[in-house]
Amino acid sequence: MNRGLLFRFNHRRHLTPTTVLRSRVNSFPSAAVNMLPESPVPRAVLVFAVLSIFCLLLYGAADSLRFLTFPSGSSVSFPYIFPSLLDSDSVPLSNEQKLETILKDAAMEDRTVILTTLNEAWAAPNSIIDLFLASFRIGEHTRRLLNHLVIIALDKKAYSRCKEVHSHCFALVTEGIDFHKEAYFMTPAYLKMMWRRIDFLRSVLEMGYNFVFTDADIMWFRDPFPRFYSDADFQIACDHFTGSSVNIENKPNGGFNYVRSNNRSIEFYKFWYSSQETYPGYHDQDVLNFIKFDTFVEDLGLKMRFLDTAYFGGLCEPSKDLSLVCTMHANCCYGLDSKLHDLRIMLQDWKHFLSLPPSLKSSSVVSWRVPQNCSLDALHHYGESPEKSVQEGLQQ
Repeated sequence: MNRGLLFRFNHRRHLTPTTVLRSRVNSFPSAAVNMLPESPVPRAVLVFAVLSIFCLLLYGAADSLRFLTFPSGSSVSFPYIFPSLLDSDSVPLSNEQKLETILKDAAMEDRTVILTTLNEAWAAPNSIIDLFLASFRIGEHTRRLLNHLVIIALDKKAYSRCKEVHSHCFALVTEGIDFHKEAYFMTPAYLKMMWRRIDFLRSVLEMGYNFVFTDADIMWFRDPFPRFYSDADFQIACDHFTGSSVNIENKPNGGFNYVRSNNRSIEFYKFWYSSQETYPGYHDQDVLNFIKFDTFVEDLGLKMRFLDTAYFGGLCEPSKDLSLVCTMHANCCYGLDSKLHDLRIMLQDWKHFLSLPPSLKSSSVVSWRVPQNCSLDALHHYGESPEKSVQEGLQQ
């Protein structure tokens, strides 16, 4: 069965509390009121009885809706189709006002914010977050973008460190889940963290904010906004770029995307999140590679574009021209130490590029010295293969 069929809503079969109540009240004999005796005391007793019965009917109507079974296509079943709306991991209502305040303070004029997530492992001094913020400060026309960056802290220590180094911080602490340690690729903790992120981003879209989501292991060397497509709802960086921004065979990377808030993008994120039930054991990026072919996405009318690695590169497929690069991602890299090693070299390479005279900046001899430690060979440090990591993640 086409998964897109689950998302076609049938409003005609939507039963409301008023409908149920009206049918019960109308069934009460109208003659009962007309038969009330003229004596004031019995009449008062009967009026009280009628009101009591009315209240019982009202309670019964509301109670019946709680247990009423609706067809899967009904709009009433909407929360059950998208478990993120009922999931205890969703943003608590008490935090929505705090989040709204932070997003409003950080937003650009068009309600766009830049978002990243942070846990304790990446928040330690001289770790990922420091390199991430440093790239904004030394990039071309990127320092001002820090005013629009919101760091989403996934644990208490990450939030505390965020408050030390940045002005816009939001604590997204999920009860019962510990995100403070390094989450190794495809482990249960990694999967939970990735899906928690998708659900949170859905809530940001529903609040009416556009966002650029960026992993903290992405270095920002130039303002990326001039390179974004003006007509896209959802645009995403790639591990491998085929040469065409509309080719669905591109290999997207969920660590960097620009999404505009509208009905299409909101429904897409709900579909994406709910699809983890269809593809259990896979992380969000793998599931995206599955659902991008689903007819639901096409029927939704979502305008999806894939970003060229010439501008939005990574260690999987580095940007070859430093005079064009906007961002560089430490993807295809396993282990925090390996990431830190190669990210520091990446920043050094950028600083060296900036120090060159204009005539040499355009020269093809200038290139990255990475990847070095970031390679599949780094997995040998943990005594396992990437295939084994993926298989263990699927089994768990």
